[in-house]
Amino acid sequence: MKPHVICHMAASIDGRTVLDRWRPKGAVAEGLFERVYDELDVDAWLVGRTTGQEFAKGESYPAQSQERVPREAWFARRDAKSYGIVLDPHGRLAWGRSEVQGDHIVAVLTEKVPDAHLAGLRADGVSYFFAGRTSLDLAEVLGTVARELGVERLLLQGGGVTNGAFLHAGLVDEISLVLFPAVDGANGSPSIFEAGGTGHAPAPPVRSITLESHRVLDRGAVWLRYAVR
Repeated sequence: MKPHVICHMAASIDGRTVLDRWRPKGAVAEGLFERVYDELDVDAWLVGRTTGQEFAKGESYPAQSQERVPREAWFARRDAKSYGIVLDPHGRLAWGRSEVQGDHIVAVLTEKVPDAHLAGLRADGVSYFFAGRTSLDLAEVLGTVARELGVERLLLQGGGVTNGAFLHAGLVDEISLVLFPAVDGANGSPSIFEAGGTGHAPAPPVRSITLESHRVLDRGAVWLRYAVR
């Protein structure tokens, strides 16, 4: 069992995702992202470590701990209205908070994360679970959030490497794309789906992408929703 996974992204017409680089400026109407998010009606959102860094407020956790912490899932809350799931396999993020705009934070770790980091998460009231010994099993991540937290609809919001990893694992059910009338124009600027590492990645196991709905939004933006098989 896994949640219905919606990869939801905003992009310029050249497929780039760093809004500060878009020209002309002012392509995004105030409040538009919030309205679209509410319509998607999800139980949780998921991002990778780099995107998660934007929300982390802590300086750092202690380098050492006298406490031995078992490598078992630890949930500070199971009754949150919504969850923010952050992939942090090596335990890099010090949170200094337990919520992001009311969404309870859940860190996804590997078993190699040190005891001191786990103690820091507990002190901050951040839930966590493990999804692999040295690397993350993305199918296990989805199974755990469905089983342990009751998540039925999950918003995958990258960045591009995280989105690409889920797509290549065959775990994306829907692509929700808000396309804005703006351009980036730079080589190497982050995009919706990217392959990690160097060289040529294999093609994702996508058999079909079917347009389910489309809508024109404020200032000429277009919201496209596709079913993925």
